Amino acid sequence: MQADQVTRETFWTVGPVGKAAFYFLSAVAIALFLYGTYQRFARYAAGADDWFDRFDDFPSRVLTAAATVASNRGQFDRDAYAGVMHAFIVWGFLTLLIGTAILGVDMDLWRPVTGESFFVGDFYLSYSFVMDAMGLLFVVGVGMAIWRRYRRREGRLWGKHTSLEDDAFIWTLFLLGVGGYVLEAFRIVGTAEATAAGLQFIEFERVSFVGFFLAGVFAELGLRPGFAETLYHWGWWSHALLALGFIALVPYAKPFHMLSSFANVVTRDEKAGVRLPGVPEDAGPEEIGYASIDDFSWRHILDQDACTKCGRCSSVCPAKASGRPLDPRDVILDLKSYRQDLDAGRTEEVEIVADGGDSVVAAETMESCMSCMACMDACPVDIEHVAEFTQMNRRLTETGQMDEGVQDAMMNVFQNGNTFGNPARKRPDWTDDLDFEVPDAREEDVEFLWYVGEYPSYDDRNRRVARSLATLFERAGVSYGILYEDEGHDGNDVRRVGEEGLFEMLVEDNAEAFASCTFEKVVTTDPHSMNTFRNEYPEMSEFDAPVFHYTQVVEDLVRQGRLGLDGTELDYAATYHDPCHLGRMNEVYEAPRELIRATGVRLSEMPRNRADSFCCGGGGGGLWMDFDEDPKPSEERLREALEDTDAGAAVEKFVVACPMCGTMYEDGRKTGDFEDDIEVIDVAELLCEALEAKETAAADAAGDRSPTAAD
Repeated sequence: MQADQVTRETFWTVGPVGKAAFYFLSAVAIALFLYGTYQRFARYAAGADDWFDRFDDFPSRVLTAAATVASNRGQFDRDAYAGVMHAFIVWGFLTLLIGTAILGVDMDLWRPVTGESFFVGDFYLSYSFVMDAMGLLFVVGVGMAIWRRYRRREGRLWGKHTSLEDDAFIWTLFLLGVGGYVLEAFRIVGTAEATAAGLQFIEFERVSFVGFFLAGVFAELGLRPGFAETLYHWGWWSHALLALGFIALVPYAKPFHMLSSFANVVTRDEKAGVRLPGVPEDAGPEEIGYASIDDFSWRHILDQDACTKCGRCSSVCPAKASGRPLDPRDVILDLKSYRQDLDAGRTEEVEIVADGGDSVVAAETMESCMSCMACMDACPVDIEHVAEFTQMNRRLTETGQMDEGVQDAMMNVFQNGNTFGNPARKRPDWTDDLDFEVPDAREEDVEFLWYVGEYPSYDDRNRRVARSLATLFERAGVSYGILYEDEGHDGNDVRRVGEEGLFEMLVEDNAEAFASCTFEKVVTTDPHSMNTFRNEYPEMSEFDAPVFHYTQVVEDLVRQGRLGLDGTELDYAATYHDPCHLGRMNEVYEAPRELIRATGVRLSEMPRNRADSFCCGGGGGGLWMDFDEDPKPSEERLREALEDTDAGAAVEKFVVACPMCGTMYEDGRKTGDFEDDIEVIDVAELLCEALEAKETAAADAAGDRSPTAAD
């Protein structure tokens, strides 16, 4: 057989009239697609300006987004099954789409211009094999999705916004994938030669191995070429109309996420949630936060359209897990539904967020958010929940609808610079019990300006952490100093509960205090402080010094041998909790672990660790509010430490590296009845315990060698 005969007729059985009708319907479908897509993006353009530049280095953004989509990196996180499933669907769909485009180029461009077709010979054979192979992946992927949704009934896939649209989407994909193979099988049977020995298929069609297999099955079931040709004709039109209908409806239904999700990844802010958008200097009280749908930035409107209802955010949200009235997915989709209904004239305008009434989002829902960013970390399409939620918290603040506990804390910060309401002069009182003088960074040049933070300064439990860290610095001969009473609240959580004006005041005051000192780096006790100093202060002040968490600094000291630990001082099992602001937000994972191991403690990891860590419940103002929770996030985490780690009940200590976490877990020990089971200890305290154990062992050894001991 000649090479130019190794091909297939594209419009077999369709005829000239049918071909013309197909092109007409294709033009209509494409026009509807383009018009709908234009409407969508025109709606984004009508949104408010975004605070951050989303188009800088645009080619790099597009390439990075393409790599993210192609690798399905976000889909594999925490869920390998979903990663494989989505990868098969995406790779298969894109291959089929590209293959269809190649066929169109051959028919509508190459042949009219050159008078020849490249859809023949080896190209055709390679094309057919690749399309069959990748199409099979597509069908398998869709089948996995169907099994997971309907047979296993994966809980996170179902919710208040689950609708027939979701069913139609997945079954349309399945019919398109399977239908293509059935049509291929009908064509192979229909073009076969009937012989005395049975049907003789065209030999080169074997490269279309899935269709060839189905053709054999149909032939065994008695399908003859004539009837196969008839089935192909009607099947082709059914398949074509389904495909064209799918294309036309993409901008108007769930399939649009294929475009909006990619746009979302392209325009992502790498520091979203870690840093928050500011407020224009000339903004009045009525312009702060999201009061109406017109206030939403174009990026947050795009966020809403990019949501695929996958429920990953909901499944990792500690607020939802503890029974608080927050489901991150529902908030995003509630806002989307309200916007679409308002744009279509199906509803009246209401408040976006309010305490009571018919608002889109309830105040208690927003107050429930811990700003831990677990939802954002889990989201495969980079929806920026925390930034959007903060805008709604700002609205509550501006309208006087803030939680009473948070109001009291904010008033204390405004009046005294701390949430405890204690005088600023008492801030350094924690140093009184030390047997050495803590240097004053206002009076001498230092390498490290140590921002102690309010809980280590005022809270009795956390003062032990401050004294432990000071002891470590002294023992290692670190050049450090503190601000004494000039230190104010860092403002990280002040900003996240919506008090932007107070946050700006704190930035100004702290930046001025920092500027009055001569230092090289900032070291913080609290990861919350580290986060805002590192990621937010430089955008709002002239502060630009390097900022470190104390575990990073102390780990370097241990590595240099300046603390004298040899890794044999302690001998028991412990687990470590990754604080959200230290780990997930700023990717400091190994320094605390290295310090724990440096004491000789056997570190047993919890299942949810590093970026997958579970919030203590104190972030986003949670430390200042009372919730009806069951279980509390802190209680659930302590249970996990004792039951789900490899060491299990043998875990003696729950190690933290954040004063806020320490406070929440001490409370969880009491309310969860874990006081006799496990002890909460900060990394700094653990290191001091190891040093004391080393000194005790050395003293005992010296006593054993003394003459008295010898006698």
